[in-house]
Amino acid sequence: MLELEHRFRVVDVHARLDAGGVQTRGRAISPDRLEREMHQAGVVRSVVFPGPRDGGSYVSANNAVARRSVDRPFLAFARINGPRDSGDRASSRLRNLTARRKEHHTSPEDVEQYAYDDRFHGFKLNPAEDGLPDEETLDQLEDVGLPVLVHGGEGFSPTAVSETLLSRSLPVVLAHFGGHPLNRDLMSEAVDMLESHDTCYLDTSYVRYRDLLERAMMEHPDRVLFGSGAPSSHPNVAVMEILTLDVPEDAMRKVFDKNARRVLGDSLPEDF
Repeated sequence: MLELEHRFRVVDVHARLDAGGVQTRGRAISPDRLEREMHQAGVVRSVVFPGPRDGGSYVSANNAVARRSVDRPFLAFARINGPRDSGDRASSRLRNLTARRKEHHTSPEDVEQYAYDDRFHGFKLNPAEDGLPDEETLDQLEDVGLPVLVHGGEGFSPTAVSETLLSRSLPVVLAHFGGHPLNRDLMSEAVDMLESHDTCYLDTSYVRYRDLLERAMMEHPDRVLFGSGAPSSHPNVAVMEILTLDVPEDAMRKVFDKNARRVLGDSLPEDF
């Protein structure tokens, strides 16, 4: 695909990086190709994390992603898991009463180790696929204060995010406007939620509804971050979806760059 020309500097907060022979689902590309595609789209930094695994620990996958981020414009996020069911049914709540962390689940000690390892800049959490961490581990996430990118959608709704994470003092980036896969009602609920949760942000990955994108960027211009969803979605396409919206240039600049700086802090130096 031809290089996309625009006048914005873009930070992508949502890209999957499969590395080190880790098995995952969906389209997989090499780190080199992901870097080339990001460059084509004008993306100068990308948050990357491992794809899903069918059981087991994410330690090796996280370390593989961190190694392959060295000397590339990638910011590695550690993917974490837990013993609790993310569902809101009575049966899920009952199981969670007796759920206990196992050896392959992320522990508070794991979170602390990731947080103080300068290779990692935040955490990736997909409760519907990987389970929800226990309260001790969530307490440690709050203590370290790094951003948490949360897969939001039908398996873990904005309401569930609010009940489990948004009462805590840490930045939470709700991926896919909280509505994966393309659930308009959940996306609208997530935009509404920004009114009452100052630490919540939304990323634009896989959001295809122009009216919802425009509404969020106009009503909450400081709370929306660009996410491409690469490699399943080409970053050129994701960038173009924002460029074609009917919103002011300043709102685009915030979504592409400024808001990510607020969330990622020192991970994005001024002169990058």
